[in-house]
Amino acid sequence: MATPTQWVEGARLRTLPLSVAPVVAGTGAAIGQDLGWGVRELFAAVLALIVSLALQVGVNYANDYSDGIRGTDDDRVGPFRLTGSRAAEPGEVKRAAFASFGVAALAGLVLVLLSGHYWLLGVGVLCVLAAWYYTGGKRPYGYAGLGEVAVFIFFGLVAVLGTMYTQVGTISGTGVGAAVGMGALACAVLVANNLRDIPTDTVSGKRTLAVRLGDASTRVLYTFLVATPFVLTLVIAPWYPWTALSLLALPLARGPVLSVTSGASGLGLIPALAGTGRLGLVWATLMGVGLAF
Repeated sequence: MATPTQWVEGARLRTLPLSVAPVVAGTGAAIGQDLGWGVRELFAAVLALIVSLALQVGVNYANDYSDGIRGTDDDRVGPFRLTGSRAAEPGEVKRAAFASFGVAALAGLVLVLLSGHYWLLGVGVLCVLAAWYYTGGKRPYGYAGLGEVAVFIFFGLVAVLGTMYTQVGTISGTGVGAAVGMGALACAVLVANNLRDIPTDTVSGKRTLAVRLGDASTRVLYTFLVATPFVLTLVIAPWYPWTALSLLALPLARGPVLSVTSGASGLGLIPALAGTGRLGLVWATLMGVGLAF
């Protein structure tokens, strides 16, 4: 039986900054769009944050379960896994995943009712389906190299613009820019993760984008993704000068990028994962502040 500490490890709390980041960026964009932003919008932001965090924890438990029962985690290099380590029964981990999805669904339902945009219920269903079928089901899309596409869409476009839309009922060009930048950084985290796992994923038949591209090209892709939000900042800043604040996050990119481009592998890439997550949160926060002004 897994201990409470192991369940917390299985939730992979280090991934949560990238769930907070898009909500912060989307809220900043909403504040900048509507001078009447107030208590109702703040409540909507809190609900969006609960949805994002619960979905992330659900994804983490779902991946733990699905990879574990397939044997993908039998020779694990990265963080602790409940199923692969046999610390918890697969059914228990699966129930934890769906409990987390349930929390996200409940908060999302309240958010939709508050916003009055009922078509967003369909978006919520898509979010849960995407979370489960990343590694779940008979043909998980994460095993076919499509994980980065889903991460860009759901952690970038949907999370940022959904947060903004549920608060002020509209989206802006600057909000789209923030969403693209956030999506790129979220993809960078996944790319670094899959770069680390190329040897074990190749053996287990998990054809991630990193496996398909190979080691060298994956490192180039990671660098491109990390650079993308800063390039977008330079494009936006001439018209919205306060967004230049997000350039202050640039020094945080140095460590992770050097780690990846210097050839680090295996456990040596874990600091790059954590560093990219911190970078995403700081960039999104500074961009959110800039958009709010």
